[in-house]
This record gives sequence, C-alpha cells and structure tokens, in this order.
Amino acid sequence: MDVEHASIADLWNRVTGTQPDPPWWLVVLVGAVALAAVLHGPTWRVARNTVTIAHEGGHALIALLTGRKLDGIKLHSDTSGVTVSRGKPHGPGMIFTAMAGYVTPPLLGLFFALLLAGGRITLMLWFTLLLLAAMLIMIRNAYGALSVIVTGAVVLLVSWFGSAEVQAGFAYLAAWFLLLAATRPVIELQRMRTRHMAPSSDADQLAHLTGVPGLAWVTLFGATALVALLAGGALLFPDVSVPGIHSLPGY
Repeated sequence: MDVEHASIADLWNRVTGTQPDPPWWLVVLVGAVALAAVLHGPTWRVARNTVTIAHEGGHALIALLTGRKLDGIKLHSDTSGVTVSRGKPHGPGMIFTAMAGYVTPPLLGLFFALLLAGGRITLMLWFTLLLLAAMLIMIRNAYGALSVIVTGAVVLLVSWFGSAEVQAGFAYLAAWFLLLAATRPVIELQRMRTRHMAPSSDADQLAHLTGVPGLAWVTLFGATALVALLAGGALLFPDVSVPGIHSLPGY
C-alpha cells in the first residue's frame, strides 16, 4: 500500500510539478514550424483538424455551462464540424454557445502559454488529454472519434515516453500553433461569407440572434485571435540575454 501511495504521489508530482524552460532556440524553432503549418496549404488541411476539435469543444463546453443539453459532436474529413445542443433557440445560452467556437482556439492557446510560462509543461499535456477524453465521450461519428483518439494518442506518447526536451518542444509547438492558427479560420469564414457560401455560419447565426451584423462578430473573432496571439507570444517568446551586455541602473 505504501508503494501504491508513493506511486500515486510520484505521478501527481510529475503532473503538477514544474519543468525547466526549454532552450530559446527550440521555442523559436517550433514557433517557425507552427507558422509554416498554418501558411502551407497541404499541411494546413491536415493540421486544421486540431483547430476544429478546439472549435467544436468550445461550443460543447459553453452549451453545457449555460444549461443546454448536449446531443453530440461530429467532426468531418473536410475539417468542418458540428455541435448539436438542445434548449431555447434564443437567449444568452444560445448566444454564448454560438460565440464560443471561433474564440476557443486562441483562448486555449493563451491558456497553454500561461501554463508553459509557469514551467507547467507536463500539466499542459495532461490537461490536453483530459479535454480530449471528455470530448471523445460526445463524439457521434467514426471520423470524429478517430481524429480525437489519434490526437490523444500522440499527446499521451509524448507526455509519457518523450524526453524533457521532446515534451517541451511538443507543448510549445501546440501552443504556438493554436495561437497562430486561430486567425486563418476567421479569414476563411469572411471569405466564404462574401461569396454567400456560409449562410449558417456562427457569425450569421449570431447576427440572427442579436441583430448585430455578422461582420461585427467576425471582427470580434479576429480581434480575439490577434490579442491572444500578442499576449501568448509575449509569454512564449524566450528572453534571450546577450553575453557581455548588461542593463544600466534606471533603464
């Protein structure tokens, strides 16, 4: 029993403890990789699935928090998704549920950046596993289940078997990607709206619910992504000190 308690305590300390900051070059490198994944079309079409998972997870979480009944989540191979909830077709619960999708990826990236700035690398990875496990329960199609399981398996393998440097690189890559990727779906949303290809988009649903124009909601989504990127980037970007250069008193 003592051994069992010791093992549980060791695991708890491992998850909640702090880890040393990774070298500055690793943080910059994975940030560049994340940016390339967002800008490179073929890579983006695959990596966008993780943004969709966060997007639909945001809808689902707020639906539950506002008292709506969550029927399920579906993720599709074209990186689209849908979250179905039941409740009043209007009112604050429906508004916040519709609003949550596009703001969740950047805010989640910012939260990850806060954890990483505090040296909580393992906690960030295991928190991600917890979110994916909770979401898997509500998935209602095979492709969606496969996407969440594969994503979770990668995070689990890295967090359990990866070296400290591998875990740090992966964690920073995930945070950078969510922060950098959050803007592109907003741009794609407005492009589709201008072509009248997304009449039931989150922004247009919010316009119907509130009377506020859809473009205003798109602007809000974009502003949230930009603010999160600036704040999260400031937390993630390494403080590189140059040998031989020291600050003077009062500066």
